[in-house]
Amino acid sequence: MSDSMVPRKPPSKGFAKKKKNIILLSMLAPGAIWLILLRYLPMFGIVIAFQKFTIYTKNPTLLNNIIHSDWVGFKNFGFLFTTSDSWKMIRNTVGYNALWIVLGTVIAVSFAIMLSLLTKKFVAKAYQTLMFFPYFLSWVVASYFLMAFLDPTYGLINHLQKQWGIEATQWYFVSKPWPILLTVAYLWKNIGYSTVLYLAAITGIDTSQYEAASIDGANKKQQIRYITIPHLKTMIIILFIMSVGRIVNSDFGLFYQVPQNNGPLFPATQVLDTYVYRAFMATNNPGMSTAASLLQNVVGFFCVITANSIVRRIDEESSLF
Repeated sequence: MSDSMVPRKPPSKGFAKKKKNIILLSMLAPGAIWLILLRYLPMFGIVIAFQKFTIYTKNPTLLNNIIHSDWVGFKNFGFLFTTSDSWKMIRNTVGYNALWIVLGTVIAVSFAIMLSLLTKKFVAKAYQTLMFFPYFLSWVVASYFLMAFLDPTYGLINHLQKQWGIEATQWYFVSKPWPILLTVAYLWKNIGYSTVLYLAAITGIDTSQYEAASIDGANKKQQIRYITIPHLKTMIIILFIMSVGRIVNSDFGLFYQVPQNNGPLFPATQVLDTYVYRAFMATNNPGMSTAASLLQNVVGFFCVITANSIVRRIDEESSLF
């Protein structure tokens, strides 16, 4: 009997399973390598937060600089709380983030529901594109958009104020209106991204539920209340928990570029990130900035754990982990 006529054994299930795992792991490899190289290896630099970082002149590599720097313990953490503006920048950081978490969630969910109710697909796609477009703009570009309205000489609002006989407002020298301006700028740029996430969740809801509710006599408001919002609850909670983890972090570009780094606006625009940057530029001490970043991440981590624990006690299925 020839070799070609000998029946071949089918591959074992174990081999097929291993082959499938190898394929899946190869697909995972690029992301895992990126995570290790750019997220985990740089964590070695955390030690700078506990050192008085100096440049080692003989062989100035990062490793030699860290080895030959003196240890100062928790001294670098103190500069965040010794300044007279500590309360203001902490209040601004937490206050803005708390306000934006609430407003961002309410507005994004509302917009997503309204877009889902549009019957003409072309109109819905056009609105989605227009809302999502600002998310791709840098804060440098957005700051010039805002300046076109607020510039004391050529700004549109000041021009209208002069025409109406009203004294022109020096927007970049008065801090009082800037909490509102920063809130509007943040929502304008980021609300489209959140809206698309919620809209994707709404499109995944089984349409038969709406049809059954309509047959039972439920109107649109009742369908939104008893079908749409309950299905969005899990996503809202997960995004809320993730947002709470960044409550002591701030968007540096928003608070630095949009107010044009003007000193008179610091009472309303000074946050932890901008303060650390300005302190680093003045002192050239990487240890202080590293300590501030480490503290922010540690606080954010505990905020996520706390928020998730509270959610898990109320509704275990909606918790993040």
